Amino acid sequence: MVIFVDTSAFYPLIDRDDQLHEKAARFWIDALESDEVFVTNNYIVVESVTLIQRRLGIKAVRVFVEDILPVVNIRWVNEAVHSIALSSMLMASKRNLSLVDCVSFEMMRQVGINHAFTFDRHFKQQGFKCLP
Repeated sequence: MVIFVDTSAFYPLIDRDDQLHEKAARFWIDALESDEVFVTNNYIVVESVTLIQRRLGIKAVRVFVEDILPVVNIRWVNEAVHSIALSSMLMASKRNLSLVDCVSFEMMRQVGINHAFTFDRHFKQQGFKCLP
């Protein structure tokens, strides 16, 4: 199975004090052992690095980059996906729905990914199966 990974899942993998750390880590280890394929996009990487660096520091970013990202396929956002996502975000007119979320939804739809490792309720609202 191909699983899209969101920032809301990456962050608790790194932050051992996060209330979702145990749940995220358990799912991550089980999925790795099951040979699941992880996919994300470069917007999620930027968002995750920024959040991790701001909250936990550069050493935590290094753990993310060296230990987590190597097992994730990173898809690069093209101009068309960016444009569609920006339009979708503006049409939705929701304060808490980010451009990064909309880019992820559009990319997932275009490549046929239905499962997301996320703790963000927006993925479920968009019709994706949220894991764990």
